[in-house]
Amino acid sequence: MKYLFIVQGEGRGHMTQAVALKHLLQQAGHHIVGCIIGTSIRREVPTFFEAEMTCPITKVLSPNFVTDHQDKSIHLLKTIVHNGRQLSQYNTSLKTIASAVDRLRPDVVINFYEVLGGLYFLFHRPNLHCVCIAHQYLAGHPEFSMAKGKLLDPLLFSLNNAMTAIGANKKLALSFRELLPHRKGLEVVPPLLRRDVFDLKPVRSDYLLAYVVNSGYSEELIQWHHKNPDIKIHCFWDKKGVESVYHYSDNLIFHKINGPKFLQMMEKCDAYISTAGFESICEAFYLGKPILMVPVKGQYEQQCNAMDASKADIGVSDMHFDIDRLLKFAKNYHQCRPMDTYHPWVHSAAHRFLRSLSCFEVAPRYRRKFKKLAIAPIRALLMAL
Repeated sequence: MKYLFIVQGEGRGHMTQAVALKHLLQQAGHHIVGCIIGTSIRREVPTFFEAEMTCPITKVLSPNFVTDHQDKSIHLLKTIVHNGRQLSQYNTSLKTIASAVDRLRPDVVINFYEVLGGLYFLFHRPNLHCVCIAHQYLAGHPEFSMAKGKLLDPLLFSLNNAMTAIGANKKLALSFRELLPHRKGLEVVPPLLRRDVFDLKPVRSDYLLAYVVNSGYSEELIQWHHKNPDIKIHCFWDKKGVESVYHYSDNLIFHKINGPKFLQMMEKCDAYISTAGFESICEAFYLGKPILMVPVKGQYEQQCNAMDASKADIGVSDMHFDIDRLLKFAKNYHQCRPMDTYHPWVHSAAHRFLRSLSCFEVAPRYRRKFKKLAIAPIRALLMAL
């Protein structure tokens, strides 16, 4: 079968999931005909992703978050205003996706939580199978606990889940742990870890490893470093305008995002510190590393991720980079109990994904149920911009 990937580029996790799935499908004799990745002025597409995909990659401007002036928390109102001003460019992006689909003629579109993928199926209604993959879809399962937040937070989270999954024949919800089936069309599946992770031989070394999705959180690491200058920290970030390796001091070193280098350093780190993205937490836990998760302020889905990970006994979470708490947790860390179930769950990914992505109960069905009048005003607005 021929697959086309549509990938959200806002965080590293969706990209590494796409890389992992690409290898699984190719090993089974399938073809990845192309990849469309959503980009923004805030993020650069990492070189590891372009090198690993080995298929035509099309970059399109996509809706994204706007952070505060410190590049830490998500500013909701500014995010809405910014994306509203970009509607005409997003319409161009939808046309680019439609052109790629017409040219590449895939059998199945796999959407890694990119909202443009859902909007493409809403407005263009192609006669294609669509599978959507993300940890966020686990919110549709009764055993997933929604974090506390303002009334608008869970509503926007659910709305985004729904928009990214428009046109989906199946939703595959990545999960830290195996859960019983709940509803038709929603499958709970293992994390998609890159094959390089399975070749690593983890040891404990003399440094901590950190990953900050927003570079503003580096200030918290720097403040802690000033109080604890003898403890070495290597931190990965995507801050623009700095060299690939920035030595703040001998024991605090910042690195540009680099997939292979990140895994090599995770293999030997003593403990792992991160904002509460799903993928790197799964990698660190697989390697038996003590973990501290700090949800990005204002990003409700990361609060849910942290709560779900804590429920699965994966690590500790905090609203700040309280590394003292991590070090205390690491002293009493025992990996054997949760690993007894986690490793087999992760290793079952290959056959579960191949089964889900090569078998469809129904023919491509899109979606004549949507009445033209229902979407005509939205379509007219976008086309007029």
